[in-house]
Amino acid sequence: MAELHFFTGTMDSGKSTLALQTNHNHAARGRVGRIFTTHDRSGQAVLSSRLGLTHDALEVDADFDFWKYVVDSLTRGGRIDYLICDEAQFYSSEQIDQLAKVVDELQIDVFAFGILTDFRSLLFPGSARLVELADRMNVLQVEALCWCGKRATHNARTENGAMVTDGEVIVVGDVEPADESPAGPQEVAYEVLCRQHHRRRLTAARAKAVSLAPEPLPFG
Repeated sequence: MAELHFFTGTMDSGKSTLALQTNHNHAARGRVGRIFTTHDRSGQAVLSSRLGLTHDALEVDADFDFWKYVVDSLTRGGRIDYLICDEAQFYSSEQIDQLAKVVDELQIDVFAFGILTDFRSLLFPGSARLVELADRMNVLQVEALCWCGKRATHNARTENGAMVTDGEVIVVGDVEPADESPAGPQEVAYEVLCRQHHRRRLTAARAKAVSLAPEPLPFG
């Protein structure tokens, strides 16, 4: 029986790496799949891992219809045994419904990968619908860590180094520090934090700045 799987974790927890590995494992057994993504950090129509692995993919825009795509492909004589759907948090609720229909009506496995909440700690619509519909929900065991060493549970967005909690929901960025990113300095970046430091808006850069601040001189 086909199933709708949802693999989730914070940024930097290996979701895209697992998506690529899942595709490899199924393809190695002679199964034929399709890979989908949207708003990947490497650009359109590419599924990329922070480990440097990449694979061509089909870009999912706001008007993409999974049901129509799969039915049209099968009608033309194509074979599809499974779908790999990365960055699924950015899919619409309707697109998640289409994926569930593909599983139920066409008996095609769907493996969806995405983060649960945005930088405001609110559920993405696509992820919320996956929680409601998935046959299996898997929290990734590779834990991302906050700068303090605790398990990271929240995704923070920074603009010019300062954490923000409002703005456009979808802004592509990465979790690499600006001075280490191959793309050079970034105005918008992301960082994974534990709940405590997300609530305090205490990023690694801010914590370092506080620790390096000179202590006030004693009077007298």
